[in-house]
Amino acid sequence: MESTTGSEVIDRGLWTVPNAISVGRLCCIPVFLYLLFGRHDRLGAAWLLAALGATDWVDGYLARRFAQVSELGKILDPLADRLLFIVGIGGIVIDRSAPVWFSVLVIVREAALGATLVALTLAGMKRFDVTFAGKSATFALMFAFPLFLLSAAGGPTAHWWELLAWLCGIPGLVLSYYTAFAYIPQMRSSLRAGRLEREKGRGR
Repeated sequence: MESTTGSEVIDRGLWTVPNAISVGRLCCIPVFLYLLFGRHDRLGAAWLLAALGATDWVDGYLARRFAQVSELGKILDPLADRLLFIVGIGGIVIDRSAPVWFSVLVIVREAALGATLVALTLAGMKRFDVTFAGKSATFALMFAFPLFLLSAAGGPTAHWWELLAWLCGIPGLVLSYYTAFAYIPQMRSSLRAGRLEREKGRGR
């Protein structure tokens, strides 16, 4: 996800490379659904979802590396992440390729955290960086679900894919809930800071 610091140059142009990558990731969501439900190609859907999860950091990294952080990008990047995560998992739940209880716990956490961040941002909260633990949780879960898909596709290696899915999924799930609660003090602090900045701006 993109973040800004005082030393970064803000490029407010719409057509930057990071923004194009975020749009490309969004456009791949219907492709994933088509592979899974239109073609009934679990293998293809699994590899596409894994590739999209592995490139989660690319748009944010390029934005910071080449000073192309933009207001649009700060919306597109997390939007692509959340939609890919929720739609991807939702499709896998419908396909019954992953345990329902596990999938529901992941979706509940993502939906609750996403809604909270949107509400607090509208209330004036400043943007804050995702922690390493939070990124690690997302990374682990983004690989767990494609692995469940690969296992559901069958074949001689199906049980190995399932084992790897659990090895990624359980730590990722536990870490994701831990980070969700750990973000609470940070969100409170960012909300206070954002409101203070807004009040100072009005006083000028």
